Amino acid sequence: MINRRMFQKSLKLVLALNILALLSCGSDDSSSLNPRNPLGDGPAPVSLSPNGGSVQSGDLGAAGNYVILAKSGVSNVTGSNITGKIGISPAAASLITGFGLMADASNEFSTSSSVTGRVYAANYSTPTPSNLTTAISNMETAYNDAAGRTPADRRELATGNLGGLTLAPNLYNWTNTVTIPTNVTISGGANDVWIFQIAGDLTMAAATDIILAGGARAENIFWQVAGQVTIGTTSQFHGIILGKTSVILDTNAVLNGRIYAQTAVVLDDNAITEQ
Repeated sequence: MINRRMFQKSLKLVLALNILALLSCGSDDSSSLNPRNPLGDGPAPVSLSPNGGSVQSGDLGAAGNYVILAKSGVSNVTGSNITGKIGISPAAASLITGFGLMADASNEFSTSSSVTGRVYAANYSTPTPSNLTTAISNMETAYNDAAGRTPADRRELATGNLGGLTLAPNLYNWTNTVTIPTNVTISGGANDVWIFQIAGDLTMAAATDIILAGGARAENIFWQVAGQVTIGTTSQFHGIILGKTSVILDTNAVLNGRIYAQTAVVLDDNAITEQ
């Protein structure tokens, strides 16, 4: 027969282990690699501030204070209408082309008739170089944060063909290229968040729209793309692009959101509005 005292000890041990397991499962998931959004559905948003949290107005060290931020240059084939600040670093102002830049007397920034906002480059006067170094670092941190979220809520959805789909707030992951050949709808509330992890390229066909429904906002949609991003002619794109390489907008494409490119941004008569 089993000794009663030994049985009681074994039972206590089993109960203790079960309690520990339940506490582990029910613990705050803020330490998870896929933390949840405290204000709505989907994952927690990606911070665009070097200090985490919300972006402080006027903090030029925060990636979130730029509508376009790139490392190697921003080129514009013809006219564009950009609402928000542009910054490049470590590249110099000579690699911002097609904007007809006019240097401010302080030489801390330039202006352009194509840009409703200021333009900053690494070779401008202090404190611009330091601000841009911090902003670029913040951009890279945001990219790594988005890329490192795991486990994904949805993996390899539609094998990367998003045409015709309606996308709920989630963390999505694809291990290859993603295409948007026809309209796609992003549907959710104003505080919901979407993160799209794309290991290959992101290509959006010409005359195609990303449609926002239910109050979804571009500022809560993050496209983390390891390859090249190409937005087709006259297409309309919504969201924040966190690109490892280049971002190309074909003629008359419209983007509501922000562009963060770890190489170059190529524009051609585009309308880009900070969201």
